Amino acid sequence: MMPDGRLIPVEIDGQRYPIRTSLEAEYVGRLAAYVDEKIRAATDQTPSADSLRVAVLAALNIADELFRCREATHQGNGQLAERAGELERLLDRLLMA
Repeated sequence: MMPDGRLIPVEIDGQRYPIRTSLEAEYVGRLAAYVDEKIRAATDQTPSADSLRVAVLAALNIADELFRCREATHQGNGQLAERAGELERLLDRLLMA
């Protein structure tokens, strides 16, 4: 996080972490709750795993969500650009008629 800012305490997997940030406390709290949820889900899937392994599994799940979201956004932007091109060509034809 950023060197300046305020400390916002969050709890993830039963551990308290002071997060120094200029982000809104509510937003940081939502981020921490999301990470906590992912860690709990990873713990449920592999209850005998150590905390580092659980954290890595949670991080991989979050990265997978991020990549899928980026891919969907990229595809959506490509489809939007293609549609805009079609509309532009149609408009050109109408204006030249």
